[in-house]
Amino acid sequence: MQSCFWRRILVSIAVFFLAGSIWVMHSSPALAYDNPDLLPKTFTPVVDLAKSLPELQEEKLVKDLEQFEVDTGWKLRVLTQYDRTPGRAVINYWGLDDKSILLVADSRGGNILSFSVGDAVYELLPRTFWIELQTRFGNLYFVREQGEDQAILQALESVKGCLLKGGCNVVPGLPREQWILTLITSVIGGIICGFAAQPREQGQVFAWQWALIFSPLWGILFIAFGIGPVVTRTNDWLPLVRNISGFLIGVLVAYLSPVFSRPSSSNE
Repeated sequence: MQSCFWRRILVSIAVFFLAGSIWVMHSSPALAYDNPDLLPKTFTPVVDLAKSLPELQEEKLVKDLEQFEVDTGWKLRVLTQYDRTPGRAVINYWGLDDKSILLVADSRGGNILSFSVGDAVYELLPRTFWIELQTRFGNLYFVREQGEDQAILQALESVKGCLLKGGCNVVPGLPREQWILTLITSVIGGIICGFAAQPREQGQVFAWQWALIFSPLWGILFIAFGIGPVVTRTNDWLPLVRNISGFLIGVLVAYLSPVFSRPSSSNE
């Protein structure tokens, strides 16, 4: 059970970097040709060719997206496909423009989600946002546990929430696997700081000069990778307190390690 959990963390990291390269190089085959016969005759913002959404869920999503477009002007569209795709025909069908966001769900790949985004959207949601969004909700582990419908719905909720807030640099929310990675980097940063601060001269209590010299290393681990991802993704104080505690414990253990390894006076 434990090994499976750590394997999931490592796979999530690998998927994150793979998604980055895919985002740059990938030219989606979903829009490679025209097949308008697959599109409904009446307009709908959701075309569920793969039947990823239950009927009632699809009806509710259609109403939500239509109302969201009326309220904000942003066009959110959803296309699910498997063995057949309408291709570029969706551009004319939906009238996709600079304020459009197309979510394509295709379970044939390693990540079921991909996005086609208008130029105006990038002013509020940068490319890194879409890479993280695809990685978090479209990976196989999330889909296996939550289902394709939840991958689609939760990704859309994140997009809608960020558009209403006026933009996001990162995807809101802190998954457990990501928080554990931030905790590990915080503890490692504390250990480095503690070792650097060990006294090296007679009568010295704290080697602050050495701690300062190594501050770029432990500072990056603790602040950039330990604290930064937490405060930018959630307002919950508990993960932040745990990471700070992990850093302080790492400092204390590393700083006091010579005391525990020192031979006792009786042995001498």
